[in-house]
Amino acid sequence: MNEETTIDTQELGEKIVKVLKTIYDPEIPVDIYELGLIYDVFVNEEYEVKILMTLTSPNCPVAETLPVEVEEKVKSIDVLKDVEVEITFDPPWTQELMSEEAKLELGLL
Repeated sequence: MNEETTIDTQELGEKIVKVLKTIYDPEIPVDIYELGLIYDVFVNEEYEVKILMTLTSPNCPVAETLPVEVEEKVKSIDVLKDVEVEITFDPPWTQELMSEEAKLELGLL
């Protein structure tokens, strides 16, 4: 049995979250995961990933580049076969979605 077959989807999910925590919104010094921009991460048995995310606003200056960066960085995890990033504005992002850590970092607590 090789190493690839022993990776479970939960472990893979954690790896994906680690990668997401390296991506920052250029306007806010907090990573996109802590900001609450990642709504969901789906991983199936075929090692295909779908990430449902939002942006701080529909007019976000990185609307074109951020999803591409997310896709490319997550694709860097070797075992993944496919990564799809879907942007949604339902529900719209609000500061309530930020983690306590992010709120603290931005002086909102």
